[in-house]
Amino acid sequence: MSLNTNIETFIGCCGAYEAARIVLFGAPFDSTTSFRPGARFASSAIRHESFGLETYSPYQDADLTDFAVFDSGDLELSFGSAESALSDIEERTQTILEDKKLPFLIGGEHLVTLGSVRAVYKYYPNLHIIHFDAHADLRSDYLGVKLSHACVMRRCHDILGDGRIHQFCIRSGDREEFRFAKTHTDMHRFTLEGLEDTVSALKKDNVPVYVTVDLDCLDPSVFPGTGTPEAGGIGFVQLLNAVRIVSECNVAGADINELAPMLDGSGASTATACKVLREFLLALLMK
Repeated sequence: MSLNTNIETFIGCCGAYEAARIVLFGAPFDSTTSFRPGARFASSAIRHESFGLETYSPYQDADLTDFAVFDSGDLELSFGSAESALSDIEERTQTILEDKKLPFLIGGEHLVTLGSVRAVYKYYPNLHIIHFDAHADLRSDYLGVKLSHACVMRRCHDILGDGRIHQFCIRSGDREEFRFAKTHTDMHRFTLEGLEDTVSALKKDNVPVYVTVDLDCLDPSVFPGTGTPEAGGIGFVQLLNAVRIVSECNVAGADINELAPMLDGSGASTATACKVLREFLLALLMK
């Protein structure tokens, strides 16, 4: 009898790298979290708890086992240096892109998105971002630090420029962030209103799109296990519909982030994150 190495992957995502269209990787980093830490444990928790799900989605009548997805595991990131962590994330994203596959990042706090966006932008300089979040993340700095999860969309704007970041569900931020958004980003406050029109325009022009889902876009009654919960968010089914809509775009990269599994002892938040990930992957694979 021979034994194989036990490597835990997200359920149904154990395809061969060569055949995979999507490559998952985790970024267990939360060193700039401004309120409650714990997002560094999200990617491992999502993998472990995913085995409470089926690979089949009745929402989309599709099964992850019908496709090849490769889970490359977690990066080993420096907790002492945000720039070092971002560099490692950028390098992994670049490797996946070079092999003509779609990188899908599991955070971690939201700053990790910047590493992937840096890499995707190098391949697609006309890149747009669709951003689901409770928070604007448009601060110029947070307590004097420019690399913070509170600044991630501002740093992405530094790269992309005006009119190429489309924000939805935003219901928190300081006054200057909302003023900045009026002239520099396409912000849709509180809800998903306008998403279909945005996607239609991006599809028409066939521009590459990076999709970032901060799971605190969900209402904390649905998703309490996050570092900065904000009342007034959307529901689970609304988010599922949203990721299916954005998957119609020319998606060049994606992530989910800001689950802090220990902050919800019931496990419901982790289960929710797992299901969002399953549905998002299937929506991308069924295009």
